[in-house]
Amino acid sequence: PLTMASDSPESLMRLCTDYCLRNLEGTLCYLLDNQTLQLHPDIFLPSEICDKLVNEYVELVKTDSIFEPHESFFTLFSDPRSTRLARIHLREQIVQDQDLEAIRKQDLVELYLTNCEKLTAKSLQTLVSFSHTLISLSLFGCCNIFYEEENPGGCEDDCLVNPTRQVLVKDFTFEGFSRLRFLNLGRLMEGVNVESLLRPLASLAALDLSGIQLGDVGFLTQWKDTLVSLVLYNMDLSEEHIQVIAQLHKLRHLDISRDHLSSYYKFKLTRRVLTLFVEHLANLISLDISGHTMLENCTIPSMEEKMGQTSIEPAKSSIAPFRGLKRPLQFLGLFETSLCRLTHIPAYKVSGDKNEEQVLNAIEAYTEHRPEITSRAINLLFDIARIERCSQLLRALQLVITALKCHKDDKNIQVTGSAALFYLTNSEYRTEQSVRLRRQVIQVVLNGMEAYQEVTVQRNCCLTLCNFSIPEELEFQYRRVNELLLSILNQSRQDESIQRIAVHLCNALVCQVDNDHKEAVGKMGFVMTMLKLIQKKLADKTCDQVMEFSWSALWNITDETPDNCEMFLNYSGMKLFLECLKEFPEKQELHRNMLGLLGNVAEVRELRPQLMTAQFIGVFSNLLESKADGIEVSYNACGVLSHIMFDGPEAWSICEPQREEVVKRMWAAIQSWDINSRRNINYRSFEPILRLLPQGISPVSQHWATWALYNLVSVYSDKYCPLLIKEGGIPLLKDMIKMASAQQETKEMA
Repeated sequence: PLTMASDSPESLMRLCTDYCLRNLEGTLCYLLDNQTLQLHPDIFLPSEICDKLVNEYVELVKTDSIFEPHESFFTLFSDPRSTRLARIHLREQIVQDQDLEAIRKQDLVELYLTNCEKLTAKSLQTLVSFSHTLISLSLFGCCNIFYEEENPGGCEDDCLVNPTRQVLVKDFTFEGFSRLRFLNLGRLMEGVNVESLLRPLASLAALDLSGIQLGDVGFLTQWKDTLVSLVLYNMDLSEEHIQVIAQLHKLRHLDISRDHLSSYYKFKLTRRVLTLFVEHLANLISLDISGHTMLENCTIPSMEEKMGQTSIEPAKSSIAPFRGLKRPLQFLGLFETSLCRLTHIPAYKVSGDKNEEQVLNAIEAYTEHRPEITSRAINLLFDIARIERCSQLLRALQLVITALKCHKDDKNIQVTGSAALFYLTNSEYRTEQSVRLRRQVIQVVLNGMEAYQEVTVQRNCCLTLCNFSIPEELEFQYRRVNELLLSILNQSRQDESIQRIAVHLCNALVCQVDNDHKEAVGKMGFVMTMLKLIQKKLADKTCDQVMEFSWSALWNITDETPDNCEMFLNYSGMKLFLECLKEFPEKQELHRNMLGLLGNVAEVRELRPQLMTAQFIGVFSNLLESKADGIEVSYNACGVLSHIMFDGPEAWSICEPQREEVVKRMWAAIQSWDINSRRNINYRSFEPILRLLPQGISPVSQHWATWALYNLVSVYSDKYCPLLIKEGGIPLLKDMIKMASAQQETKEMA
């Protein structure tokens, strides 16, 4: 069922929302005075649509580098008569005071502001506008929202030196927020009096005070008959805290977990504390005690613990205090505690580090607000994917993608997440993944490459891209992926392994793609980048994979693309060709790649005069005798000369070597090749070969072309016979057989 779900296309709603956001001017809006977006006057949108537009906009700004944010986007929702908002989720730097101010007339029911560090106390005043309707509010990580700027009095000079001072707002409370039930104040700045802030709220149902240090939480008992969810992650607890929690008898979800690496905690969990929770919190269905050290042994004797089938029945619990539970918990957080490795844990879902299921539960539970824990959980998943086999592949992939999207700027998550993706996308898992899922992977990988110049992330991302069919699977991001790889290769200091992978990817991306793709990549500086790499390797006197891949990439990108061939010549490509030939006389693969490229250059009539020098013709003639890489080097050298000969004797502007002498050597070379040679070459079109058939000016060129076709259709008939027919080769061969100027052996071959 999971496979089917991930394979289903995006909903029409999602597609329309995405299209409208990318084309606001062409759909919902027009530009006023060429700068401000205005909604068309005849548009009326309900909250179901407006909420999606806003939430999707935030997602696009955050995860799609090509998407341009609009200064005035939030003003589109300023008038509730034409646009209604009810539930919106805003994140990070995307939202500023003026954005919230723009929507203050809306009757918001749910407002999540997550890590919105640009919001100041001005936004606290805006929140009051929503006080009569707001049911759910999150200010998680909005670390400046209780600060306002204060202009100190005094002389003007002083104002210039210290124009604004950040002052903590002390008088704000939730007075008047009569419907507020769910509140998240996680990572609230120090100095805010939480008790007086919350006192006006009559009936809180859920409260999150993650990362806040409060010595006295006695005030929580004012909601003992309404509070069903309490999160005190990373709060340093004491006996007093435990006694207060035990009085909150309606609690269904309690989270007192902590990050065991973050700081020193005096508090240690005991058997008595857990027993107290079980006895007093009868409604509890979810408990998180991750990261805690157990002061004493809470487990039952190991003999008894190992017995029988694994069970979630409280009566058989390996954790003694939980034997008092009425029923198994829905969720039990035991990540980075010793308890998660026990056999009988009375919960349907457990977060921990014992196995894949527990690790995935941890990533799922902590991604949104606890990247520091999530990165360690993903690291465990990385080990599972690398050493064992993932049994919940789709879930694992989805979770890692979500974490990478959610924490684009968190280096730890980007490093561990990109490493995990490499193992989760490799070939053994391929069949289980839908096109849509694999595209999501590519998107987050490219995001990571864009955001981080860091070696590990770049290497992981490049390696992950190697798990995809290139160019087919990267086609939908073709331009972007090429730009990113070229920027990696143009960095002044380079990691050898990244350079090798990036050149390999560049080569694969320009192999077997349309000419307009090749032209576009050429304009991005592809030819220049490859020549620079070759220049560097020459200076170091090394002929490694980078050198060979670079020439191979140039061979691919110049195929039937005259602009790129011209660039190669303009950027001193021929000089590098001669130097490489001289420096590495034994490197067969290199020679083949270089001559393949020159074959492409020679196919362009306007560029051939630049090859007509005594030095170049001499080199090509000598390579006719080369035995490098089977017949490939000799074959390509002969191909270059065949195109040059095709321009006729009048184009032969050099005295030495003489044209007749070179023609003789070409005949000798062709006659020495085995007609059944298996080939190291791939033709997408025969057009450059076929144009050498209907002419009498150079019989040897005609013979080379006929030999090439005969060899390819004999050895690879399934592939090349249809191509020859499709491109009109048969009538050309028939006509040539009747030509007086054609040689007898050419006709026989035809």
